[in-house]
Amino acid sequence: MMESKKKQKTNTSLDFNNLHEKHLSIQLSLDGFSFCIIHRIEKQIEKLKYIPFQDQASTPEKLLKNVKSVFKTERHLQKRYGSVNVTHVNQLSELVPKSLFDNEHIRDYLKFSSKTYTNDYIVYDELDNHDMINVYIPFVNVNNFLLERFGSFEYKHFTTILVNNLLNTYRFSEHPHMFAHIREDQFELVVIADSKLVFQNSFKFQNKEDFIYYVLFTAEQLNLNPEEFEFILTGVININSDLYKISYTYIRKVSLIENRSEYRFTSQIDDETKRRHFILLNQY
Repeated sequence: MMESKKKQKTNTSLDFNNLHEKHLSIQLSLDGFSFCIIHRIEKQIEKLKYIPFQDQASTPEKLLKNVKSVFKTERHLQKRYGSVNVTHVNQLSELVPKSLFDNEHIRDYLKFSSKTYTNDYIVYDELDNHDMINVYIPFVNVNNFLLERFGSFEYKHFTTILVNNLLNTYRFSEHPHMFAHIREDQFELVVIADSKLVFQNSFKFQNKEDFIYYVLFTAEQLNLNPEEFEFILTGVININSDLYKISYTYIRKVSLIENRSEYRFTSQIDDETKRRHFILLNQY
C-alpha cells in the first residue's frame, strides 16, 4: 500500500496551544534558506525572505549548522504557526510513472542518476492527478531539527511542486511549452506537450552559452521547433538578463512566467521577487 502523498512529521510531545491562523512555508537548499508567512484567512503574503548561506553547505551536517544559525537570528522563525510545510531542493530525485512504481524497489529508481548509500532515507511524493511518483532523498537531519521546533510539518521535493504546478496550469495548451526554472548556476528544464509531461531534467551552467546549448539541444532531441514552442522562464530571471536575451535570439516565443497566486502581496514584493520564489510561493 502506498504511503500518504503528503508526508507529515509530528512530535506529539510539544504543546500546541499557541497556534494561530498563519502558515509558514520553508525552502531548503545547500546554498540558502527561504521562507514565507501566509495569513490563511486574509489570503495575504505577510513576509517573504531569502537568506543565502555565506559558507555554502557541502554536507548534510554543514547544512544543518547553517539552518540552526538562521533560526537563532531570524525572529519570525521563533514563533508558532498553525501549519508548516518544507520543500527540499537537491538533485537527488527521479520522476517515475505511477504504473511502473514499486515501493519495494524504491532505491533502484535513484541508483542510475544519483549516488546513494545503504543508509540513505528514500521517500516519494505522489503528483496529484498526474500519475507520477517523485522518488527522492530529503535532508533528514534538518527534518528532525524542524520536528523539534514545530512539532508537525509536511514536506515535499521541489521538483514535485514545480512539475505539478506547471502541469496543472499548462497541460491543456494547444502547443508545446518548455519551461526553465533558473537558479544561480543550475536550472530545471520541463517540457509539456500533448497534455502530458514529456521531459524534465536539471543542468548546471556557467554562462549564457551553456544555458542556451542545453535548451536547444533538448528541443532538437524532442523535435521541437524553436519557431513554434513557447519558452517560459521563471526563477532568477528578468528581461534584462543575459539568459533572457540569448533565449530571445534563438527562440521566437519567449516570456517570463505570470504570477497566478491567489494571495495578495505587500508592495515590497515585486514581480521579479515572485519569480525568484516561484517554488516557495506555490508549495502551500
